[in-house]
Amino acid sequence: MRARIYKPSKSSMQSGRARTKAWLLEFEPEAPLTPEPLMGWTSSSDTRSQVHIYFETKDEAVAYAEKHGIPYQVFEPRPHPFKPKSYADNFRFDRKIPWSH
Repeated sequence: MRARIYKPSKSSMQSGRARTKAWLLEFEPEAPLTPEPLMGWTSSSDTRSQVHIYFETKDEAVAYAEKHGIPYQVFEPRPHPFKPKSYADNFRFDRKIPWSH
C-alpha cells in the first residue's frame, strides 16, 4: 500500500490557516467505498484509510515511511499568492467601481 506525504490545504470553511503547517502522511485507499445496504452510508473495509499521521517537517515523514518500509510519494505544496487587503479600501473615494448599499 502506497502512502501520500503532503501539506494539507486550508479549509474552505474558515479563514485561518490551522493545520496547514504540518506535513501529513496518509495511505491511499485499497478498497473502494461502497454503500451500506441497510442505511445507505458509505463504508469501506480498508482500515488504513483512517490513519492520518502529522509530522513537523517533510524529512520526518519521509524518514518514518522509510523506517517502516512504506512506499510513499511526496507532493510538494504549490505557493499561493498573498494579496494584502484592507477593509478601508472599500470606502476609498477613488474606487473604480462605485460601492453603495
